[in-house]
Amino acid sequence: MSRTITRDMTKGSPARLILKFSGPMLIGNIFQQLYNMVDSIVVGKFVSKNALAAVGATGSSVFLIFGLTFGLSAGISIVISQYFGAGDYSKVRKSIATATYMLLIAAVIMGVVGYFASRPLLELLGTPIEVIDQSESYMKISFLGILGIVSYNGIAAVLRALGDSITPLIFLIVASILNVVLDLVFVIVFHMGVPGVAIATIISQFVSGIGCIIYALYKVELIRIPIKEFKPDKEILSKCIRLGIPVALQNSFISISMMALQFVINSFQATIMAAYTVVNRIEQLVMQPSMSLGAAVASFTGQNIGAGKIDRVKKGMRSSVLIIVLFSLLMLPVMYFGGEYIMRLFTKKEDIEVVKYGMEGIRITSLFYSFLGLIFVTRNFLSGAGDIKIPMIMGLIEVVVRVTVSIYLSGIIGFHGIFWASALTWFATGIFGSIRVISGKWMNKSIISRSRQ
Repeated sequence: MSRTITRDMTKGSPARLILKFSGPMLIGNIFQQLYNMVDSIVVGKFVSKNALAAVGATGSSVFLIFGLTFGLSAGISIVISQYFGAGDYSKVRKSIATATYMLLIAAVIMGVVGYFASRPLLELLGTPIEVIDQSESYMKISFLGILGIVSYNGIAAVLRALGDSITPLIFLIVASILNVVLDLVFVIVFHMGVPGVAIATIISQFVSGIGCIIYALYKVELIRIPIKEFKPDKEILSKCIRLGIPVALQNSFISISMMALQFVINSFQATIMAAYTVVNRIEQLVMQPSMSLGAAVASFTGQNIGAGKIDRVKKGMRSSVLIIVLFSLLMLPVMYFGGEYIMRLFTKKEDIEVVKYGMEGIRITSLFYSFLGLIFVTRNFLSGAGDIKIPMIMGLIEVVVRVTVSIYLSGIIGFHGIFWASALTWFATGIFGSIRVISGKWMNKSIISRSRQ
């Protein structure tokens, strides 16, 4: 069997493999963030701060719907990586076929729900009247493009489970560049405003999804499945759902907590909303190394759990924690002292207050970057091991802490409470995940029968 662009992660230095795998993913994730960042920069620079606030107001609601499909993709990745590590390539093929049906059905359902729920969700969050119409347009257009998002994330999850982080990167870079060009054309040339950046995004996402699928079919023999064999497997479907639903719920919990936070943010003026939008975009970029490392840890852990190499799994985890803590400590002074200059990239010269409020927020949250990194590493480690209930509980912790702290502190210290809510949420969730990893209770959660190893 040809493995071409796949990678066996059960042999070699764990730290080197994880870094080598996460490197392309980091570059890819940074480019993926360009989707949202460019949307914000273009509307902030060339439209208005209300348009910037409108785009930012959609984030938590959109993630509530998209997060469910992302969770299913994560469950699929766990199943495939463990079967791949165990060398059961027949089950890998069945998993890929099953995953295709599951994701397509989920995408259609979530897209329809998201489209018609856009306005009610924005009203529920108390979105200000001056931005709600633009926010609704952005959301509805985004949900019309959900098949492109699911196509890319689905094939990327499959390839990463097989150890390939290069192919998703290639097409993500192409799509990101296309998104930048289309954003500028639709907004500056055709004056389409907020709807223009949404349309640019979904066109780019379809390009990345379809392109990645076609190329992967050409390069990876393992996923070239004959039509007569391309049908769902009930046993594997059950495993994908069992592993994917908790991750989907975890994402839903996180998005619900972000929606609650957005409700608090919307109680302030548009200037605060715009400042939070920019800070959120910046910190999404800061999160990328943690997210990339976490995804590498999930694939590494899944393959090695499937191969029964527990000591190797532990060694990979220790290396990952060290890497992410060092990175977080390096980013602290950069963001604490340089946040003001980064904020200015997103705003017009006259929006001085947006920069001021955002800078104050960054100086709070940057102190807790290490705990944010621990969330991604521990959550993906536990998911890769099959210990999927704990990441779901971590998502629930995010809801409880973020909601209670944001409501309580914003009433006492004003908008600063919003940023303290994020910081303390990272702290509580990161500590909880670390305790679970140290306990060792994840070691008997593999979906692969030990009798076969």
